[in-house]
Amino acid sequence: MFRYSATASLMLSLGLMGLSHASDEAHSVNLEQHALGSHDEHHADHHEQGHEDDHEHEEEMETIVIQATRSGRIVDEQPIRVEVVNREEIEEKAAMRPGNISMLVAETGGVRLQTTSPALGSANIRLQGLYGRYTQLLADGLPLYGNQAASIGLLQVPPTDLKRVEIIKGSASSLYGGSALGGVINLVSRTPGDELNGEVLVNATTQNGQDVTTYVESPLSDNVKGSMTAGAHYQDEQDVDDDGWIDLAGYERYTVRPRVFWEGDAGQTLYVTSGYMTENRTGGTLGDNTVADGTTFEQSQDSERLDGGLVFTMPLLDSLTMTTRGSAMVQDHVHVYGTDIEEDTHESYLFENSVAGYTDNSDWVVGLAYQSEVFRSDTFPEFDYSYDVPGAFAQLDYELTDQITTSYSARIDDHSEYGTQFSPRVSVLYRPNELTIRGSYGEGYFAPTPFVEEIEAAGLSRLAPIEGLKEEQAKTASLDFTYVFDDAETSLTLFGSNVDNVTTLEAFSANNNGSLDAVRLVNAPSESQIRGSEVLLRYYLGDVKLTASYLYLDASEEDPEGAGRRDIALTPRHSAGFVAMWEQHGNFRAGFEAYYTGTQRVNDNPYIDETNPYWHLGLMGEITVGRVSWFINLENLLDIKQTDEHPMLLPSRAPSGQWTTDIWSRNDGFIANAGVRVKFG
Repeated sequence: MFRYSATASLMLSLGLMGLSHASDEAHSVNLEQHALGSHDEHHADHHEQGHEDDHEHEEEMETIVIQATRSGRIVDEQPIRVEVVNREEIEEKAAMRPGNISMLVAETGGVRLQTTSPALGSANIRLQGLYGRYTQLLADGLPLYGNQAASIGLLQVPPTDLKRVEIIKGSASSLYGGSALGGVINLVSRTPGDELNGEVLVNATTQNGQDVTTYVESPLSDNVKGSMTAGAHYQDEQDVDDDGWIDLAGYERYTVRPRVFWEGDAGQTLYVTSGYMTENRTGGTLGDNTVADGTTFEQSQDSERLDGGLVFTMPLLDSLTMTTRGSAMVQDHVHVYGTDIEEDTHESYLFENSVAGYTDNSDWVVGLAYQSEVFRSDTFPEFDYSYDVPGAFAQLDYELTDQITTSYSARIDDHSEYGTQFSPRVSVLYRPNELTIRGSYGEGYFAPTPFVEEIEAAGLSRLAPIEGLKEEQAKTASLDFTYVFDDAETSLTLFGSNVDNVTTLEAFSANNNGSLDAVRLVNAPSESQIRGSEVLLRYYLGDVKLTASYLYLDASEEDPEGAGRRDIALTPRHSAGFVAMWEQHGNFRAGFEAYYTGTQRVNDNPYIDETNPYWHLGLMGEITVGRVSWFINLENLLDIKQTDEHPMLLPSRAPSGQWTTDIWSRNDGFIANAGVRVKFG
């Protein structure tokens, strides 16, 4: 009865609000489906033939087969809503931020990039108001960056070799386990063609940052193709507001990732990748400047990551395919927080085997998986943990009629620390003519670790030993309406989440002297409730694309001081965006963007309790002559800085160990970058 009541209450709350944004499904142009999908080619052919008459107007468009949902269906026929960022948009964002994928995902509707460390600039991805630690970051369906990717990891992935990005919002634990409680972002790599091709991109910024990225692909034999991407990235330390605190962390980073694709004569495919990244990142006080206690405070992180993964598929019968996936990641860190030095290692492992098949009106997948996540600290071994999670999962997509398709998925995990976890999800797709309606409901869990946002920013030195934590649990639901007519799209989505046992920090006095000088992790006594809606309008006028979006978010939690419910901190109730892009393929593109962020409540900020709204404006342009493209990008035209509102540095050190307020706006001011992209082959 409790589960029924909670679900009914959530769906009723959704029905009282109003709705989101569609991806570029109807206008996306992508390359052929990726060889990684377990049975993508069979399913794509099957579904394309079954709906040939319904989609004659799309004959000239190339097929987008989604990996992230496991079913291998084309994007328009997914009951589970998947936002797609296509290659064209990736190239646009790569010209704006070539060193990492932060801007690429941040400007998608319902997605918020939240800075977690003002000292190092690290950030995580919040999907529809849910906490960033609930978002699973995948590369070609593999957790190459860990089951709980550190916030800094988002800034260490260049977009050069991406073909598209797939985003699932809401609980995806039924597909990927506890690491995907809030959703999934799957980075799909480019598939090599039959000839040598590649590109080199060189970029420089007005804040003394430089990037060089390269990508090359080539056939290696008759049935083997390979690709390689590599990058070198540098940023000088910058104190933009001259307050003695570094606003743009300095870093030096190098990355390399080779990939190999093999296709056998009997339809087998094998994908193998490995990656290496090393980075030194420095923030904190600049030179001899000091914090309030009169001492200098350096904050730095040296990272080294090595990962590898593979996906092997093999047809068993005409309608059956076996898929084996595996990955491993080891990442070493050396953190400096003032005089404290912390050394640790994160490890993540995955092994999964599944069998998929289809009939005339259904697609199904069943499989077994084993995931492992390990943390070892040389400095604070009391926080070591090792999670072993064997599990079983199943998914069924069933076409009830030509217009109605349902999707049922479920997963059972046997977590070594938190016991048996059951994660179901149900989705429905209804497509009468140009109108598309999707509804989805899912449940999932997240296994807590010490690394909530404040601990990633301040380290483990002031954290009390962890005792008695429960797993975090969420119920999420959404309802989407998308209507396409002529050259216009309009989309409305309403969504909601109830999150129980949210892990949060509680300050206390470690020496019983009345001063709050330590923190401990506890489960919130009541649930967090998130309700929201997204609206998107997109219009194509010849070579011009106009996009307007709006996000309403009502996210609340229980006030620990007993004053009823309050807004969740750093969650703006209102945000909106407008983008105008004028593009002629192979010649030029020019764009203008404007993003509005409304008022937010802030935690533990002695200067303000509520922030002011602000605008972010940008301009970009790119001219292409033959194989050479020259680009320039102007960010934050209004020179918005959080320190224009209040100081960044605290008058005394926070109980967690931080010396700064949280970031609710920007701290880098106006910045311009320009460079050149050269394609060859």
